[in-house]
Amino acid sequence: MAVRLNNPWRAANEEEIARLPGQLGVFELGDDDEEIIFIGCADGRSLFGLRSAVADALRETTDASRFRVEVTTAYRSRHLELLMAFQADHDALPRCNPSTELPALGRLSPN
Repeated sequence: MAVRLNNPWRAANEEEIARLPGQLGVFELGDDDEEIIFIGCADGRSLFGLRSAVADALRETTDASRFRVEVTTAYRSRHLELLMAFQADHDALPRCNPSTELPALGRLSPN
């Protein structure tokens, strides 16, 4: 499995959100240029899994026009892994991820 999320981007509209499963997982929100602006997860508190977590995040992140998801029961570790990969690539977190809500991130090995 690749460290970075490489699933295809989907349009952030009601039809695409309705197709999302009610499962646990991780997701990325992107802008019109497919730049990642938020990395989130659907955890046990998400009422309808990825469907509700992505919909909630899109309501709070007005710059997002697309999203991509990955279903995984290891959502917590995968969420941190995606954040660490982004930080390794950009020396910062995605602009819509508040650093105050995240634990201290480790560093990925160069490879």
